[in-house]
Order: sequence, then C-alpha cells, then structure tokens
Amino acid sequence: MKINTDKKLIDEFLTRGVENVYPTREALKKVLLSGKKLRIYQGFDPTGPYLHVGHAIGIRALRILQKLGHEVIFLVGDYTAKIGDPDKDATRKILSDDNIEKNMAGWKKQAGQLIEFAGNNPVQFKRNYQWLSKLRLNEISDLMSRTTVQRMLKRDLFKRRMQDKDNPLHLHELLYPILQGYDGVAMKVDMEIGGADQIFNMLVGRDLSKAYLNKEKFVRANKMMDAPDKHTMSKTQGNGINLSDTPENMYGKAMSYSDNAIMSGLELLTEVPIEDIEQIKAEIKNNANPMQFKKLMAYEIVKIVKDKKTAIKAQQHFEQTVQKKELSNKVKNQKLKIKSQNIVDLLVAIKLANSKNEARRLIQQNGIKIDGKVVSDINYQVNVTKQGVLVQRGKRQFVKVNNF
Repeated sequence: MKINTDKKLIDEFLTRGVENVYPTREALKKVLLSGKKLRIYQGFDPTGPYLHVGHAIGIRALRILQKLGHEVIFLVGDYTAKIGDPDKDATRKILSDDNIEKNMAGWKKQAGQLIEFAGNNPVQFKRNYQWLSKLRLNEISDLMSRTTVQRMLKRDLFKRRMQDKDNPLHLHELLYPILQGYDGVAMKVDMEIGGADQIFNMLVGRDLSKAYLNKEKFVRANKMMDAPDKHTMSKTQGNGINLSDTPENMYGKAMSYSDNAIMSGLELLTEVPIEDIEQIKAEIKNNANPMQFKKLMAYEIVKIVKDKKTAIKAQQHFEQTVQKKELSNKVKNQKLKIKSQNIVDLLVAIKLANSKNEARRLIQQNGIKIDGKVVSDINYQVNVTKQGVLVQRGKRQFVKVNNF
C-alpha cells in the first residue's frame, strides 16, 4: 500500500490529544512527510476485560496511521500482565493465564469498532508472550545491563513507593519497563504510542531500540482523560466509558462528567474540530448553558465508537428517560382559576418572583421560559389550558400551571 502524506491527517496525529513527542514533533513530522513506511504499535495489558475511551485516544491515533498506509500493530501484553505495570499505591496482583485469556477475550471486537483488522492494510493483532516467554536468563541479564537502578528509581511512582513503608517496592516490578521496552526491539518498530503515564517505560524502550537495533524509535505520548468519577480510567476498576458498553450507557456515562470536563472531553474523546471547540469555550465563558455542549460531547463519543444513527438513538433515549424524569421531579404543579394572565402577574402569583419588579427584571434578562421558549416581553400574555403550561425560571425552577 502506497504511503499517504496527507498534511492535515499528519498534523492531527501530531497535535490532537498529544502530551509530547520524542525526540521532537518536527523530527517525526519530517519522517511522516517523507513517504517512508513506518511500523508502529501500542500495547495494552489485559488486566481487565474493558477497553475504554481513554484507550481509544491511542487507538484512534493508530487508525490515522493505518489510513496513511503505515504498518500498525495492536499489541496485547499478555506476558507483561504477569508482572503488572507498577501501581502508585501497591504491588499489582499477578494474574493467572486463565484470567488473562478471559480479560482479553473481547478486545479484538472492542478495538475493531475503531480500527480495521481486515482489508487492504489490516492492523496486526499480536501478543508479547510470543517473544518474552522465550527469553533466557542470560538474555534477561543482558537487558537489565542496559539500564541502572538509579534511572529506574527516577520514575515518580517508584520514588513514592520507596517512601511508603506499608507498600514496599518489589524487585520484579523493576523488570516491567525493561520488558515493555523490549517489545519494540522484538517487533523492530519505528514508533510507540501510549498514555502519558507510560512515558518512562516508552523512553526506556527508546534507549533499548538504539542499543539493540541502532535505530531511532519515536514516541507519541497521549494526554490522559479521567473517568467521570474523577479517577483515572482503569481496566481493573472498570470505571470508564467502556468500548463494550451499550450506546445508552456510553452516552449516560459521558453526561455524568462535570461541566469542567467538557473541553477536555471534546478534545480527547471526539473529533469535533479544534476551531469549533475554541468557539464553544468562548460561549461557555460568556455564560452559555454547558448542557448543550455536554450533550454534543456524549453524542460524538457514541458516534465515533458506534455510528451516527446509534448516537442519535442514544441521545433520544437519554432525553426521554433521564432528562424528562429529572424535569418531572423538579416541577411543581399549581392550579389557577384563570385562562390568560400577564406574564409579570403570573410569575408573582406562582411565586417564581417575589415582586413585579423582580419579575420584569427576570424577563428582560431572558431568565424566563414558557414551554421551553424564552419570553423577553413584559406584556406577554400567557394562555393557561387544562393541559397546563410550563413556566421556568433559570435552570432549576419549574411550575406547571393548570386552570380549573
């Protein structure tokens, strides 16, 4: 397959959702524009059954490279999972072969929603058991000789664990960065993609590629997106928006993000153009209701993983089952012996305003809606039917007015 040097796709790969590029963005851009075919991978340890939208940041980057014609590898770390990437709090539990197989069972299907494992340029699905399980003691010893204890202990989480008497750092955990780094050597890759939390490991691999292969290995470190519960998305915890979730659950989980997460979510988890995101940022700064933009984020997440039609249905489901239910719980009902009333008088009568002056001010500030539509005319007459009319003040005060 001929290599595509589409500048727009290359710029997107080098900037969107990118924490850093090693050695530099400029050096990688030059190679991508040269037409040279590269071999690239990202690794995923099967410590849980769920790939999530945090992983999708890297998988979507792999998809760009696949479109450009490069050789792309989706690597399952079924052997490194036996050690476990060191955790900041405690030593990870060593997984059994059965647990590993169970965890990774659905991964190809999950990832296949975002990348193609068939076609003219299929993504390769590999497992590092293939080479790591064959390493002999003398080869492991040689690998370990390529770095130092001092360098290993520069890793932030190793530093923290060294100071934690209750959660000691075990010797086998120091092997993890070296074995992850060897993956790139075994596959003779030109580039590795991974989360920013993997920078230390990926740079160890970069040094190993220089030592064993005498070649440059580029590293693209992705920005990280927390789960809706404000903790890091985790395969183990299953707290993320998972690629195996139903569209309705994906949409609902996205809607549970705080308003402060909308901008990051739009950048990292969707394909909304950056210039549109900047406009949304300006609108929110000018007090636009963030709900519409959060719904856009949720919709776009589902559309990317599933498709447009499914995303529309997921949004409709949320609006019908969640928003309407929330609204019904907030709405107060009030019956009045009137068929029509001036909006100012009505607001005072149903106690959405303490005085006519306050009512007028609210109307003039576009703070009042009748059946979902903003009313800015203080002389507006509200027609009250037996079916009722919904009067809204701001975002949270609702009164359903009926006549009798």
